Amino acid sequence: MNPRFAVVITIFLSIFALINYYIGWHAQLFLSHVFHIQHFTIWWICYWLIAFSYIIGRLGSRYLPYSLSSVLKKIGSYWFAVMYFTFILLPFVDLAALVLWLFSVPLSLSVLILGSLLCLVVLLLMARGLWNARNPIVRTYEMSIPKDGGQLDKLRVAVASDIHLGSVVGNKKLQVLVDQINALNPDLILLPGDIIDDDIKPFIRHNMGAVMKQLRSRLGIYAVLGNHEYMGGHIQEFTEQMSAIGIDVLMDRSVKIADSFYVIGRKDKAAEHGGPSGREELDALLASVDKTLPLILMDHQPHRLDKAEAAGVDIMLSGHTHRGQMMPNHLITRRLFELDWGYLKKGNLHAVVSSGFGTWGPPVRIGSRSEVIELIIHFEG
Repeated sequence: MNPRFAVVITIFLSIFALINYYIGWHAQLFLSHVFHIQHFTIWWICYWLIAFSYIIGRLGSRYLPYSLSSVLKKIGSYWFAVMYFTFILLPFVDLAALVLWLFSVPLSLSVLILGSLLCLVVLLLMARGLWNARNPIVRTYEMSIPKDGGQLDKLRVAVASDIHLGSVVGNKKLQVLVDQINALNPDLILLPGDIIDDDIKPFIRHNMGAVMKQLRSRLGIYAVLGNHEYMGGHIQEFTEQMSAIGIDVLMDRSVKIADSFYVIGRKDKAAEHGGPSGREELDALLASVDKTLPLILMDHQPHRLDKAEAAGVDIMLSGHTHRGQMMPNHLITRRLFELDWGYLKKGNLHAVVSSGFGTWGPPVRIGSRSEVIELIIHFEG
């Protein structure tokens, strides 16, 4: 193992363990005062198994039975959300406990009140977050391109980024995606990265390709790679799976469609340091296209909108950010990206960043919604 990677992993696991101990200690305090439990050995064993279940399931996927690994990842995914909300709220609970102590409120009473209130708030956040993730909406953006679209004067495009198909997002939600997209009757379907969630095995094992194959569009279906496809490391197998169901994965490649416009697909930013096979510069990628025609670019991570605008791109489609997925993470993504969600007109460039259809980790969204994007593009050359 790379020494630097080993240090990063050690630091991450240490912080993760400390956060979970902080939560577990408060849970023990609540259980001892409210339910008068005295012995916690078995409880702590179960607690740590749940806390580390995703990590065990993910890192042990090569050695554990698939069903066990999948169950562990699902349990761990839900725990991530519970851990996240609890960790954010606990400092406020501790502050309130200090105030109650200063007013001589008995410890058992303050633990009962504050612990119950915390459990209720976390439960409500989980319920709302699950609803936001399981009930995707369609967002429509309408725009005009001052270029001739050949035989087309209007184009309807369905866009779905960050589907994250795997152990948590499966065929049931995938069928919702297929039905929503097909209901739009799109001319074109674009998938800007993170179609799978790291591991390709669930996609194959559960025959998710058969569900995706139901997608319908007049001018085809095109996709690009996201960082999670690179993290999984099965790029060739993934592109073969997509090709088998009629989805063309554009890896630093452009396609001229109906002699009317181009769709350009970039490799993910994760490929930039991949040597000779790494990511091509945008100017070089566009050198062979006719820039008098409309140019639609898919780039999974919404980096450097200024470069896309300067290169003559008309529409740039991205995902990746999930809009933070669970607030207040959106405050971080807002600082990292010029546009972390929604629509921005930058010069002649129309930039659209989706919050994504699926979820990474917990199937929970607070402050964001699962979504499908509908683009209605007018060509006015």
